[in-house]
Amino acid sequence: MSKLSNAITLLRLLQNGKKYSIKELASKLEVSPRMIREYKNELELAGIFIESLRGPYGGYYLTQEVKLPEVTSKPVSVLLKDKELYNTLSKAVVNRQKCYIEYYSKEHDSMTKRVIRPYNLIVLESKWGVAAFCENKQEIRHFYLDRISKIEILEEKF
Repeated sequence: MSKLSNAITLLRLLQNGKKYSIKELASKLEVSPRMIREYKNELELAGIFIESLRGPYGGYYLTQEVKLPEVTSKPVSVLLKDKELYNTLSKAVVNRQKCYIEYYSKEHDSMTKRVIRPYNLIVLESKWGVAAFCENKQEIRHFYLDRISKIEILEEKF
């Protein structure tokens, strides 16, 4: 696995609240203990701090909540056609900002204008989508990115 994949796997392991020795982590990730220390340092540079406890019963553990994307049961190859749209939505999710979108509705076979509160980017049937609260429908909806023709991040936060 790549360095990034291993660092994310390390985070996933530590999220269960259990304390792991460096040897346990190295065994699970099939890398050397030195690489575990390197992943820890890289994550700390990114603002994710992993606690360590010295001694015979010591190890690494996580005290902060880190939100990672859900893992699908099998790897899915997902094509991203519009990276700018994805990045715009990703920014809105992180900053908790509302967005105005123009979205093609298959049900009505027409373009609809909506204000959404994007919560997370997700994969829907092998396509990228966004889980968001739709202010028009007053409920959480899933929107396919390839059906969004226009997006504008609004100043209003949620």
